[in-house]
Amino acid sequence: MAKFKPDGWHTVTPRIVVRDPENLITFIKMVFQAQGEFHRGLPAQIMIGDSVVMVSGGDGLRDPMSAFLYVYVEDADSTFQRAIAANAISLEVPTDTPYGDRRAMVRDPWGNTWQIATHHDDLSAAEIRSRLDKEG
Repeated sequence: MAKFKPDGWHTVTPRIVVRDPENLITFIKMVFQAQGEFHRGLPAQIMIGDSVVMVSGGDGLRDPMSAFLYVYVEDADSTFQRAIAANAISLEVPTDTPYGDRRAMVRDPWGNTWQIATHHDDLSAAEIRSRLDKEG
């Protein structure tokens, strides 16, 4: 009996539909050191860390649909720099957040928004509120 989802996949799988999926896949592989290949006419299965992102062209069946994704990486600063080198637009430079992540945000040339984060501190809700109160 077939499983309800492929091995290694999560229950929710983001899918990005763009014009020119081959170059978006190149961007994702360069910026996030992702794995996967473009295959004309098929959704690409791109592995970013332990997550699958499906990328495809609309092929006249679907309108392009951008994504807003929060991606944890080992080094938010260097990943942000790779994104900028790959022609992404900076929306937020790397910054330490009150909830313990170092985070940056970019928009790629296809209109997708990527929040790039490295988790540094495990904080309770009270500790986060206290940090937020101090920022004012």
